[in-house]
Amino acid sequence: MQAGDWTTDMAIRAAWMSFVGGATQGEIAARLGISTARVHRLIAHAQKTGLVRFQIADRPSDCLEIEAALVDAHGLSSCLIAPDIGGGDDASAIRAIAEVAGPHLASLLANPALVQLGVGMGRTLKAAVEMMPRIQRPDLSIVSISGSLTRKLSANPFDVVQQLAERTGGEGYYLPVPYLAETVAERDTFLGQRSVQALLERARASDLFVIGIGSVEDDGHLISRDLILREEQRDLIATGAVCDLMGRFIGRDGRLVPAKLGDKAVGLPFEAVRGARIVALAGGLGKLEATRAALRAGLITDLIVDESLGRALAVAEGARQARSA
Repeated sequence: MQAGDWTTDMAIRAAWMSFVGGATQGEIAARLGISTARVHRLIAHAQKTGLVRFQIADRPSDCLEIEAALVDAHGLSSCLIAPDIGGGDDASAIRAIAEVAGPHLASLLANPALVQLGVGMGRTLKAAVEMMPRIQRPDLSIVSISGSLTRKLSANPFDVVQQLAERTGGEGYYLPVPYLAETVAERDTFLGQRSVQALLERARASDLFVIGIGSVEDDGHLISRDLILREEQRDLIATGAVCDLMGRFIGRDGRLVPAKLGDKAVGLPFEAVRGARIVALAGGLGKLEATRAALRAGLITDLIVDESLGRALAVAEGARQARSA
């Protein structure tokens, strides 16, 4: 057995003795014939590498109230609010969402009636998949609903098809084209390829869709990953765009804006999946306007957000209803 395998195997055994068996580190050391210090390092290794994960059985009542308010306001099938973990930044919000969304996605995908999953991309979705427990679904197909590459034709770091395939044992299908083409003519060339058409048709038939909600601001993945140019960002903002939804750009009213960039998307338009079950994830207060717009588009059926964003959404909705009363 190699050193790495030995460490992992012993870390798993020590974790079982500690967290399931309730043994002290001294007791574990005696049983395994190693030092207490090594037991401590093994358990730390198990936690750091994800061999041990903690799941809190419920959420604070404040979160449940926000969930109910958003379900009622937007006609959602479900809403999950990830409790505030105290960081106060987007990274903390995404981490909290991942802890809630990972097990939730696993429970959805464990349903044998679900045989194909259509997936978008984004850092929040990627973080959630990283926290998803492994399940055995070798019959599951996981299909990209948008281009899996950047304009430089390199792999998009936020594409999650491969991760989901590894977590489930299912088969992944990539859309081997950019998220956004350089020109409309280039988009037409990509969409004219028989293989791309076949993959889009497959994606359209998915039983469930899981997507991220993108912002057009500086902290959104469009800018941070160099998917668009600053000039294109300025054009988006000038047309009133606040949200990137499956590669299409919408304004505060949830409607498509006349942005040139919207004609360069390579993937399923969201109108193609309207009426399907669509789970959307968003994290951080910087996604407030984008998430409000996405909800107004009437596409999302299930929403997962962090507590700060959820609270802001509920407050904004309450203010809107007060003004219209």
